[in-house]
Amino acid sequence: MLQFTRHWAGRQDRIAAEITTLIVAGWTGRDSHAIEHHIEELAALGVPRPSTTPLFYRLGVGQLIQTGNLQVLGPDSSGEVEPVIVSLADGLWVTLGSDHTDRKAEAAGVALSKQMCGKVVGEALWRFDEVAPHWDKLMLRSHATIEGQRLLYQEGSIAAIRDPRDLMARYLGPGSSLDTASLPPGSLMFCGTLGAIGGVRPAAKFEMELHDPVLGRSLKAGYTVEALPVIA
Repeated sequence: MLQFTRHWAGRQDRIAAEITTLIVAGWTGRDSHAIEHHIEELAALGVPRPSTTPLFYRLGVGQLIQTGNLQVLGPDSSGEVEPVIVSLADGLWVTLGSDHTDRKAEAAGVALSKQMCGKVVGEALWRFDEVAPHWDKLMLRSHATIEGQRLLYQEGSIAAIRDPRDLMARYLGPGSSLDTASLPPGSLMFCGTLGAIGGVRPAAKFEMELHDPVLGRSLKAGYTVEALPVIA
């Protein structure tokens, strides 16, 4: 069970939500040329090409975690901030999360690497209907503490990522449309991320933010990373 504080129409409440389906959407950029360039960069590092774009990875819901300290195996993982759609009985909600991934394992298989690390999600939700009209104006930002320095790690408009209605329609398949697509209650979808400033690299602490400049509010979360020893 995940615990959320929901914010909508000037009100708030606290709920427990049981998530039964976890989806991580990958390769969700709107610029197809930029996606292809990124695929080629990763292929040069040994990361297999995706079979299609966007691609939807199903992960075990046990990977979902709300924590201030994430334990990972070894020093080769890193976080990335993403908008997250949460489907509840009364509709769609928005939070943010980190698709923390083992980069060394990524060369063996992206799906495998995504299963190896917990996926940290925030504890606050916005109603999707309140941000959908100005979705492309939302901003993503993350900071990483590396070798004692707090650095801007990611920053940009969410407009670079496919609209979640598009992703939901593609995930649900034939018969779904942008106007009607909605994940079944109990579903949670990570919607994609932005490029890392200075390249993907591990950090001792990861902080993330989803900012709404129209309504003047932000969702924030963060965690330290504890690298457990790799014993042969």
